Amino acid sequence: MAGQRAKMLRAAAVALAGVLLLGIAAAGWAYVRLDGNITGVDIDGALGDDRPPRPRATSSASPSAAPPATGALNILVLGSDSRSGAGNKELGGGDSEGARSDTAMVVHLDAGRTGATVVSIPRDTLVARPACPLPNGEQSPAAHSAMFNTAYELGGPVCAVKTAEALTNVRMDHYVELDFTGFTRLVDALGGVTVTTEQDIDDAKSRLHLPAGTHHLDGTRALGLARTRHGISGGSDLARIELQQQLVRALLEQISATRLLTDPAALYRAADAITGSLTTDTGLDSLGELTALGRSLAGLSPDDVRTVTMPVLPAPSDPNRVVADQPDADALWASLR
Repeated sequence: MAGQRAKMLRAAAVALAGVLLLGIAAAGWAYVRLDGNITGVDIDGALGDDRPPRPRATSSASPSAAPPATGALNILVLGSDSRSGAGNKELGGGDSEGARSDTAMVVHLDAGRTGATVVSIPRDTLVARPACPLPNGEQSPAAHSAMFNTAYELGGPVCAVKTAEALTNVRMDHYVELDFTGFTRLVDALGGVTVTTEQDIDDAKSRLHLPAGTHHLDGTRALGLARTRHGISGGSDLARIELQQQLVRALLEQISATRLLTDPAALYRAADAITGSLTTDTGLDSLGELTALGRSLAGLSPDDVRTVTMPVLPAPSDPNRVVADQPDADALWASLR
């Protein structure tokens, strides 16, 4: 009897070891897969030292060192309208060439992660676009009264960051870009988002048709809402930004309700959705770095996040464009330094 019990215990131990090894192998495979999904761009190397200074509270012996995990951070977040790839082309529709940053937000994380401010920059804002290093090694000329979203179209993430810093005089510690496919997959991985529209939306270009009221949207319809402009009163980029900010709040509520950190399967689906279509600076282009940032936000609730739009006025040169409303715009950016 004792010998049989010993054999059973050995068999159980072997089986347990096998399960643990499979679990470790699966975790390792998942990490490699997710880590390899991320595209990194060396923005610091491309821009050098000709940039706004880092906040004094996060300065260190090394001027180029990134702020610590709980220091104040400013992250430029762009939504790309690239039609590259079958998924993006199907979701975007039309025959647009190239890519633009039709959604631009500066996400400011307070020191200690006690709060966050999300500032939307209207894509139609006329700015002084600085000279930018281009992927082919050349330099683009500076331009006056250029639309903000042309910076990305001209020189990609590097030029987008440099133009945002020129506009705000705020150092962008990190850069994050998500395309159509990544956004829809993220929303679907979270189980959709619930939003309330105060008016009917009928926009052929974004392919969204919604009556006024409360709706639970899947990823494709949430993307349509984020892109809606012509189907709402005014048809302006500012009206679209209001919808985008509503979506940001809805996503934060859904992330909080989903409890990703306690559901490994849901966490993996969300991470796979995000990283598969994600471009970041080289300071965030690994799963470990993204995880560290995510952990630092664990205590932040949706109520701690404020959404605002950069104050703007109609441009004197073109009523269909806007310019920063001074001194209010500068005061807003100063609060994020």
